[in-house]
Amino acid sequence: MECLICKSKSEFFFSKKYEEEPFATFMKDIGSVDYYKCTNCGFTVSKTHGQLTTAQWEKLNFDFHDDQEKNIQLRQINQPPYLEQAMMVNILAANYIIDTSDMLDFAGGHGTLSNVLGKYFNINLPVYDPFMQNSERQIYVAKKNLKKYKVVINSAVFEHIITMNDLDQINNCVADDGCMILHTVVCENIPHDANWFYYAPPVHCAFHTNKSMEILMHRWNYTSSVYCVKSKCWVLFKKGAKVTDIEAKVDAINGEFQEKYLIYKEGFVDYWKGF
Repeated sequence: MECLICKSKSEFFFSKKYEEEPFATFMKDIGSVDYYKCTNCGFTVSKTHGQLTTAQWEKLNFDFHDDQEKNIQLRQINQPPYLEQAMMVNILAANYIIDTSDMLDFAGGHGTLSNVLGKYFNINLPVYDPFMQNSERQIYVAKKNLKKYKVVINSAVFEHIITMNDLDQINNCVADDGCMILHTVVCENIPHDANWFYYAPPVHCAFHTNKSMEILMHRWNYTSSVYCVKSKCWVLFKKGAKVTDIEAKVDAINGEFQEKYLIYKEGFVDYWKGF
């Protein structure tokens, strides 16, 4: 099997069967999941999910995310840290590191982050999502109306994507002088452990390493990044980004807060080394 990210050889890693409800029901007709790991960059992917029909994949995504949004008291999976993400966006904007006047939340689901930003920070965040929408909110962008944006946010999205075309669709929305804000789990080495927390959601089928993300940055022409520990987000800056002195601005913010709130690096911030 060829690695999606670097085209090197991917070998069988292990299999996992979902036995706890409601995930067992969601996966009943799919069965166990076979994971393959790249021998070069470590990117790990579910071959099983890659063989699902479009209808199967869309149904699995809808069933899982609809259940997580509606059954908050019974939720087994942690949601993204929306408040911390919104706070980070506001802080970056206040320091002229990002431009919040032209943003998009790609695959933003029910628009939770958009709601938090709008209500508590007066920041507008349009949402694009091909699978689910909150019919009560007028925040959604139709696919035909997508364009290039200064800031494209994708929160808990990369772990669902198993084709380069789908990854490229996200990056294609980022302006040449813009940035991508990314929330997912990225570590040095993907664990060989079926009970690892990030394998738990049955819609998680792609697992990135620091090396695979560095490769994607080069592919898409990003040159530097910032990581925020509290929001668990990376901000990737395009080569053409007009913002200057990012590192100095990050140091100034950290000085104001008296903590290492942000981490800057040329290339990808390889913060997480393992679990």
